[in-house]
This record gives sequence, structure tokens and C-alpha cells, in this order.
Amino acid sequence: MAAEASAGVSLGGQRIVEFTLERKRLLRLSYRMLGSITEAEDVVQDAWLRWARVEDEVRTSTAYLTRIVTRLCLDRMKSARARREIYVGPWLPEPLVEPVDTHETITDDVTVTLMLALERLSPLERAAFLLHDVFDVALTEVAVVLDREPAAVRQLASRARKNVQDARPRYSVRAAEADRIARAFFAASRDGDITALSALLARDVEIHSDGGGKVLAFRKVIRGLERALRLFVSAQRKAATPPILLRTATIDGLSGYVSLDPNGVFQTTALGIRDGKIFAIYIVKNPDKLRHVDV
Repeated sequence: MAAEASAGVSLGGQRIVEFTLERKRLLRLSYRMLGSITEAEDVVQDAWLRWARVEDEVRTSTAYLTRIVTRLCLDRMKSARARREIYVGPWLPEPLVEPVDTHETITDDVTVTLMLALERLSPLERAAFLLHDVFDVALTEVAVVLDREPAAVRQLASRARKNVQDARPRYSVRAAEADRIARAFFAASRDGDITALSALLARDVEIHSDGGGKVLAFRKVIRGLERALRLFVSAQRKAATPPILLRTATIDGLSGYVSLDPNGVFQTTALGIRDGKIFAIYIVKNPDKLRHVDV
């Protein structure tokens, strides 16, 4: 009896250690599958409960846990897609906000731009692409995770790759330079400075603003430099008080900042930068998506 109890404790301790080592990677995978940090944390918690109950010997904990988390995410993606069909205004993923390290180069493979492109894929295509192309899982193992033949998984990953290739980062930006651009953009938009904004924004710039119907935000994506300039100048003229910059940050692999708008609404702004110009602006104002962000 004592030996059995000792073995049980030993196995339980081993399960804790193995899961702790994998937890960060599992969170990253879940978040990129779902676009929600809150749901990703729920998935990882569910995965732990299942992992803790496993009594048989597991040859590779990494593969086993990846399989559990991916399948839990696929189950959740069905209801998530239904919710997004009735979502008010543009949908953006919950922002993953991290400190700026000015000594680094921003090279995250999965940015907001790519995550929006991933939304166009089927759940299986998204899983195959993320597992194989982003997390470097062998196709044979991806086939086991998705319960498909390797040839079918190869087609899923290839199809997904073609659909998102334009959204994949093909450039890198020094974090210090990206942070400078973010600060310059905040100041120019706050002041309605057309000259500075014209120098910072690309001609094909897009503005995505996610308020989720909870706070005031643009109901459609704003496209083109001229429309963006008019919008910023108009916003500056109407503002009773100027927006407040709380801090700059790296948001989903892009440079950006956390701020309060003229109405005191908390928001994050991520900037897609290409050749020194801002080609995309992603603003999240939906309070439900910002609960995890430290003010």
C-alpha cells in the first residue's frame, strides 16, 4: 500500500513538472488558435485537469499535451465563429501586451495582421498551419493530433499557407525604431498634425477599431491615407480633452501603445510598420477584451 501511494505521489509530481514546463507554449498555441487570452487560459486549465487524470504512461508529454489543447481549441472554435458572425463592428483578437525591449528586433511570426488572416481559414487549416509552420510540429504528429491522414494534413497546411502568405511578416523592425514611430504617431494623431501623419502613414493604410458594440468605435475598417487624415483631424477638433499615453508596448508582435482616448476610454493600439511607414492600425477598445491588460 505504501509503495502504491508513493508511486501515486511520484506520478502526480511528475505530471505537475511536465505540465509546468509546457504551460507557456500551450498558452501561446491556444491564444493563436482562438484569438482570446481568456479562452486560452480556460483551455489550458481544462488541459491540466485532463492531464492530471492520465494514469497510463505517456511517452512524450509535449505531443500528448499539444493534442489535448488543439482538440479543446477546435471544439471552442465552433461557437466562437458563430459569435463573430453577429459581432458589432470589426473583430480583433484580444491584445497580448508585452514590454518594449529596445535592444531587440521585432520578428514575431504571428502578428495581429496574420491572426486576422487566420480567421479566413477553416479550423482544421488553422490548426495545421499553426502546428506545422509556427510551432514546428512534424506533419506526422499533426496528422495524429487532427486525426487525419498525413497527405490530407499536408494539403491543409499548404492551402492555409497560400491563403495567409501576404499577411506573414516579410520584414523586421528594430524595436527602438518601432517605438519611436509609435510615439511619433500618438503625438501626431493627438495634435491632428497632418504633415506629421502624412509622413508616418502609408497610402494604403487601414484602421481597424474594435469596440464590440460596448464603446464608441468605427463600425467599418477605414481604408486609405486621405480618409485616415480626415478622421484624425476631425477627432482632434471634436476632442474636449487630449488622449493620454500610458505607455508604449509590443502588442501581438507589433509596436504600439496603451492609452486613454479623449473620453477616458482605455484602449490598446498596435501598428503594422513596413519600410518605415504605418500600413495598419489596430485599436482595441472593447472592455471585455482588455480585462487582462495592466493599466
